[in-house]
Amino acid sequence: MSNADKINAWLDQHGITEIECMVPDMTGTPRGKIIPRYKYNPAEGMRMAEAVFTQTVTGNYPEEDFTPETDPDMRLLPDPDTVRLVPWAAEPTAQIIHDSLRFDGTPVELAPRNVLKRVLAEYEKLGMRPVIAPEMEFYLVQMQPDEDLPLEPPVGRTRRTEAGRQSFSIDAMNDYEDIFDVMYDWCEAQNIGVDTLIHEMGPAQMEINLDHGDPLALADQVFLFKRTIREVAIRKNMYATFMAKPMQGEPGSAMHLHQSVVDIASGQNVFSNAQGEATEAFFHHIAGLQTYLPAAMPFLAPFVNSYRRLSRFSAAPINLEWGYDNRTCGLRVPQAHPAARRVENRLPGVDANPYLAFAASLGAGLLGMQQQLRPTEPLTGSGYSRPKKLPRHLDDAVEELLACTPLHDLLGPDFVKCYAAIKETEFEEFFEVISPWERRYLLLQV
Repeated sequence: MSNADKINAWLDQHGITEIECMVPDMTGTPRGKIIPRYKYNPAEGMRMAEAVFTQTVTGNYPEEDFTPETDPDMRLLPDPDTVRLVPWAAEPTAQIIHDSLRFDGTPVELAPRNVLKRVLAEYEKLGMRPVIAPEMEFYLVQMQPDEDLPLEPPVGRTRRTEAGRQSFSIDAMNDYEDIFDVMYDWCEAQNIGVDTLIHEMGPAQMEINLDHGDPLALADQVFLFKRTIREVAIRKNMYATFMAKPMQGEPGSAMHLHQSVVDIASGQNVFSNAQGEATEAFFHHIAGLQTYLPAAMPFLAPFVNSYRRLSRFSAAPINLEWGYDNRTCGLRVPQAHPAARRVENRLPGVDANPYLAFAASLGAGLLGMQQQLRPTEPLTGSGYSRPKKLPRHLDDAVEELLACTPLHDLLGPDFVKCYAAIKETEFEEFFEVISPWERRYLLLQV
């Protein structure tokens, strides 16, 4: 049975009348078209302008063109593994993530999903397959249409906002149980493998852990989960936000990535040998993360707001020290049995595009394994006592990315140039905005 036949059979089985045809853009936002079932042909897919991948988060474009001046279409073909129901739709509706191809069949280099596929293909060439498990932190906040006013925690079933720190509090989570009950139901309807729900440090800040698995499938799930929890929250008269630092004085929100690598032939974790000890590949992988993640920062901290999260003593890394079960380090090796030996990359913010964050993190580790790099000694003390070694803002991060040839070669030179231009444009747009801090302290005193 062909992919098109599989999709048609699923659509018929569920009585689908409408289809949301989606493609993740550079920010991780769903773009695409809504098509009536009777007009949708999965064998043909659909068409959309390639320029959709060159948009900034504000909807603008860099001055430089990264697509042909004729603004051509690309072909979007559905991935049958991504067909899911839209549980909140009034009519039977499907959502399908599409792959981006040119009409000669070659992948569109600018498409984030293709960037991740490109990295996974490099692993496959070496007979390896990465495994990943993301942890996503997010805030629930009161609806506030005025962008100039600070965000505030929402009122739960107790009719009060949270007081003090409520880390790991069961009761604090249950204050929003009507949201999470719907969230679990809708995630189950979409085959999103939610593992654990945790209350984090900030007021109404939550963490969702997903089951470990294939990076592409997990990136799809993160993409869909963000959409889902936003929809649930809006229906409960609040927002769910994945800003890295949405509230002044409160912790930021991360997307920690637990990553390991298995041998395709044997299915064994390449980070552990037969005796259960760490292998050289494990240390090479860590060294690759230490070496290349600073240059990959625009993928892990993609917006000007992202860098507010990366501050000392805030449960966020300021460097790429590594250590065993050490949460002050950017790279943590959790306690685990040999088959589950892995590295936790604590650097990405939850505002990152999951396809690009996964590609950058796994790509950095791969480069370390290919180049047989050596890591620093594991840190036994606090990583916050060590100097800051990460870019402090988006502009510096983009400069480091543009200077890193190995990442260009791995992720795609055209993609890196386009992405860097998008981020430079966003930084310039942000720099034009005069903040309340400037008006408060500079207006009448300088």
